[in-house]
Amino acid sequence: MSSRTFLHCETSSLLQHNNRLRAHLEQQPFNYKATVLLPDCGCVPAQLDSALKSFQSFYLVRKLPLYELLDKHLSRGGVCGLSYKTRIEEDNCAFLKPNGHLCLSLDKDSYERLGIEGKACKPKSSRYVVVVDLTDSSVAPGGRGYQRLLSGLTSRLPLKMDFLLAPHSGGRDALELLLSRYDWSQHMPEVSSRLLTDLTCPAPLTSDLHSYDPLSFLEWLGAVQADVSRANAADSFLSSLACPQESVASSPSSFLLSARGLLLPENVTTLIRQLRHFLERPHSPPWAAVTVYGFADNLYAHERNFYTLMLFPDHAYSLHLATPAS
Repeated sequence: MSSRTFLHCETSSLLQHNNRLRAHLEQQPFNYKATVLLPDCGCVPAQLDSALKSFQSFYLVRKLPLYELLDKHLSRGGVCGLSYKTRIEEDNCAFLKPNGHLCLSLDKDSYERLGIEGKACKPKSSRYVVVVDLTDSSVAPGGRGYQRLLSGLTSRLPLKMDFLLAPHSGGRDALELLLSRYDWSQHMPEVSSRLLTDLTCPAPLTSDLHSYDPLSFLEWLGAVQADVSRANAADSFLSSLACPQESVASSPSSFLLSARGLLLPENVTTLIRQLRHFLERPHSPPWAAVTVYGFADNLYAHERNFYTLMLFPDHAYSLHLATPAS
């Protein structure tokens, strides 16, 4: 983890109705990878494998005019996505969040041509951010706000971008209407699992942050996920991180599951729900670690890089949020 990254830790219980876990998940709307580490687990649990394989398909739409995102059937919570292979610090970028907010990251010239109020990314910056709530009545089709935005995206700044789009909350029909007009390809998240033998885990963990060093644990977890070789124990990076404190005996087998694609907060919620049921069973692992990686080139990368959620059989959890210092 970079020295320019802050680590925020929060503990609570899934049994508490006022826990903030869902709100945290929704603050990172676009993710490209999710992993689950299950220590002391002899096989891949069927319900977790099914949960990962149930994630919705997503679509790469080529040269999509941004004004298409103003369609009320798309913007009112049915479809979300982000521009593909755009660089947030250099290119014009667009994001349609699950809550119906259209977010544009624009260079100064494009921002001035668009003619919609926004704000500078930072003081004296040459880049600007425009956020429009497409569910608000002020930008309803036919209204003045809508016409101004439509005119900006069709005449003053007719942007076209390759776009990754995914349906959610019943938005598949609206997306199919859009796909009928453009060149597109469908993709499914790539699901994989890896058996880890003789993995030396840290000492027994609990949701009490005083029971372990979160930073050391996350560094160890990162090494496990990166498949750092442990062949030479004296020189191994993973070996040096495997015991941030007194460790238990090596686990005969553990499993690392992963999914890669356009993953939404609702996918992570489904995964957590299945993990919770799995950990309730007798002889279940003592904990499970879920790590979710957000797209680096998206408008919210400055707020959140990734997070790791530790789940325990008693429904307690520890959430570790990594945010850039800048």
